[in-house]
Amino acid sequence: MNCTEIKKNEFVGKVYLVGAGPGDPGLFTLKGKTLLECADVVIYDALVSPEILAMINPQAEKIDAGKRKGRHSLLQEETTQLMIEKAQSNAIVVRLKGGDPFIFGRGGEEMEELINAGVSVEVVPGITSGIAAPAYAGIPLTHRLYSSSVTFVTGHEAAGKYRPAVNWQAIAHGSETIVIYMGIHNLAYIVDELVGAGLSKETPIGLVRWGTRSNQEELIGVLETIVEQVEKSKFEAPAIVVIGAVVQLHSVLTPAVGINATT
Repeated sequence: MNCTEIKKNEFVGKVYLVGAGPGDPGLFTLKGKTLLECADVVIYDALVSPEILAMINPQAEKIDAGKRKGRHSLLQEETTQLMIEKAQSNAIVVRLKGGDPFIFGRGGEEMEELINAGVSVEVVPGITSGIAAPAYAGIPLTHRLYSSSVTFVTGHEAAGKYRPAVNWQAIAHGSETIVIYMGIHNLAYIVDELVGAGLSKETPIGLVRWGTRSNQEELIGVLETIVEQVEKSKFEAPAIVVIGAVVQLHSVLTPAVGINATT
């Protein structure tokens, strides 16, 4: 697939929701790379790594939908309207999102709105950080001796959401490994909920910051002490949280993946 092949049948603009993966450019898909090289416009999020942004066509219009002029981010409605407008005058519009668009990335929302607006749209999956970050930290999410089930959950829900908050008591007993996205800010609350639901205070927990990147950091502990460890070490977001017996394998597998940990 090359730029000519992509554009030859596109008489109107098309939006591609492209997952940039967790940061390591080696984990970015070939299709995503080709689209960046062919793009007329790229609207990207704050967590996309510089190495992947460097792949963008030099002639493309680049729009930062993350941080702009002191604002935390564009409103979701503004981002969607921007995609619609750009698709009306450009052949290839790439919406570049960290991780995978459909895993806590609002890709489903954006795709619905684009379809409702009559805009042609295609999703290009990316490797989600909830899988990649633990792997780079030597933490397999499943293992025959430790875990045969995994739950992925967000630790930071949308404001004003109509349905009830995450049922942490159900999560505590729903699987043997729990992977939490955006969980650092509410970590104390989450730990209290899980312990209150019956998880042992000695349950292993691992935090992986900037997973798969050169500046990756890990913090390993147990539920009873992890909040204090976070405060003392000033461990900050963005990070993936992994809870369960599989975290014990970090000390065994980390030397093999070449990552240093903070414990």
